[in-house]
Amino acid sequence: MSNRKLLSASSAILEKAGELGASLAGFAGVEDLRSAPGFTLAPQLPGVDEGVGTRDNTTGMGPGRVQWPENARSVLVIGLEHPKEKPEMDWWFGRISPPGNKLLMGIIRELCRWTLETLEINVFHFPYHIEKGGIYLKDAAVLAGLGCIGRNNLLITPRYGPRVRLRAMALDVPMPSTGPMGFDPCRICDDLCRRACPRKAYEETLYTPEAYGQSILPGRDGTYARPVCGRQMQKNIDSAKEEKADGFDAPVKIIRYCRNCELACPVGRT
Repeated sequence: MSNRKLLSASSAILEKAGELGASLAGFAGVEDLRSAPGFTLAPQLPGVDEGVGTRDNTTGMGPGRVQWPENARSVLVIGLEHPKEKPEMDWWFGRISPPGNKLLMGIIRELCRWTLETLEINVFHFPYHIEKGGIYLKDAAVLAGLGCIGRNNLLITPRYGPRVRLRAMALDVPMPSTGPMGFDPCRICDDLCRRACPRKAYEETLYTPEAYGQSILPGRDGTYARPVCGRQMQKNIDSAKEEKADGFDAPVKIIRYCRNCELACPVGRT
């Protein structure tokens, strides 16, 4: 496919993503992602295959390693705004996937169908979990120009701050990259996100450039304890109670995960 056709296809896909409900969308190259900080660091981290949300590995890859689809050349990342006023978008109702994730999956499914049928480009819908064939969405979003990784270890976008949810698909053509962008609001922030953590997950530097061979680390400077954050998530699970909810005949256990560091971020509030 010529560069001109790639640019035309890229614009059409980004426009279609918006029509289907995506708040943000952008492209990143697979080769760039292979060497992105999260992709190279994760396999080195202790306990990467442990904690809340971990699933049995079905890829045959080592813990934390990404299995790329055959012929994948580029990745489309979409973001969906998750405003503070709609916390239920992220709630788990028993074992039922959160409503926000269902919306994202629906957008990607329709975008995959449309891209294949309309543009004759082969696509692959990434599952969410790495051990099931997913990718590191935050790093992909950074290289796609959606935002930057903040000191709370979340993706920070100019318009929505960290209050976004992500999903991605691969394409077998090299779409022009739409990022990264020169955006870094954390340079002038007073660590509101870190101070809001109920578990104090940002008080100890667990990762160093010397130990891991790279300067970009969890929480940007290595001061983010993922296992501590995981303990808060487990507490949220343990404290969940059965409640009446729309769409359910009987009371269901509703899990509301902590969002303190996310909601404390001032970026994108207005």
